[in-house]
Order: sequence, then structure tokens, then C-alpha cells
Amino acid sequence: MDAPETAPLDGEGQFLTGRLLVAMPGIEDPRFERAVVYLCSHDDEQAMGLAVNRPVEGLTVYELLDKLGVEPEVRAPSDLVMLGGPVERERGFVLHTDDYVSPDSTSPVADGLALTVTRDALDALGSRIHRPRRAILALGYSGWGPGQLEQELRDNVWLICDADETLLFGDDHESKWTRALAKIGITADHLSAQAGRA
Repeated sequence: MDAPETAPLDGEGQFLTGRLLVAMPGIEDPRFERAVVYLCSHDDEQAMGLAVNRPVEGLTVYELLDKLGVEPEVRAPSDLVMLGGPVERERGFVLHTDDYVSPDSTSPVADGLALTVTRDALDALGSRIHRPRRAILALGYSGWGPGQLEQELRDNVWLICDADETLLFGDDHESKWTRALAKIGITADHLSAQAGRA
């Protein structure tokens, strides 16, 4: 069986905003082992994404809001805060459905999703009225400079998968990597065999 294909990058550049990156086994950076990263932006200059399957152990959204002095009107369920990536880990990013928009700080991403990186989003997460239908709160982000992600794709560091709400917002974080692979018709066993070939 042939090695799995990554999406080709054509000569005009194929930008992947709104898609998921799925880490290949044996990725050299342990911070991205079995990572599933949603690309919030990707162009000629940079790429930026949030890991959606790396929870900060034991830290719920409600607890973080409380620590930051946001008084929630509703007690959020036990949603865990995600570790979005190694860059700016002290900064919060809220990826959410676009039924919530902060006029000054929300950026549309793709397919009914938006990103807000200001205090407004934290207030909305605690609001009975303004809370988006689905959201994740991530600390830090994953970033790439010009051409860096494209090179990693050529080097088969990542596979590409279409995003869906279950993969983005579901709380079964342990299985997101294998479910993302299954969505593109690949099993982890097959990838391990491919990674082991010389």
C-alpha cells in the first residue's frame, strides 16, 4: 500500500485556513505528538492554529474564568482549557461558532467559525445570553513563518483533514487524533508501518 497523501500545495499556494492538521507518528517535536491542530489562518506570510486535543490537565474553563476575575452567569460544564500551542502560552484564544461576534475583536475563520482573542470572549463564555453555541478556550497557539508549514507538509510531518464540530469541540480529546485519521481513511496502525519503513 502506498504512503498516505498530503494535500498537494499547488504553484499558486493552497491555503488551508479552516482545515485540520493531523500529526504523523514520529513527529520530531514532542509538543505535537498526536496533535490535531485547527488552522485559524494560513497565507503566504504565516500560519496560525490551535491544538484542539491537548487539554491543560485539570483546568476547566469555569476555573480559569474564576481565576481571571470573570464572574460567570452560568456554570460552564466541565470543558477543559486547551493548550493551543507553544507560542504565547499566557494568552487566551477562543475559537467559537459565529453566533457570537465581538464587533472590534472577532475574526471570521471559515464555515461558521470565528476567533476572538480579547477579554470580550471570556465574558461571553460566562454569559447566559451571549455565550456562543460551541467554543473552546485555548492558551497559546501554534505558529509557522513564511514557507515553514508548506515545507513540513512536503516532508509529510502533517496530514490534512476537514474540520467538523465534533473534532473541534467534542470532549473526547483522547480519540480525536485517531478519529481525524479515520475521517481521511487512514488507521494509526497503517501509519506506524509506513513511518517504520526506510
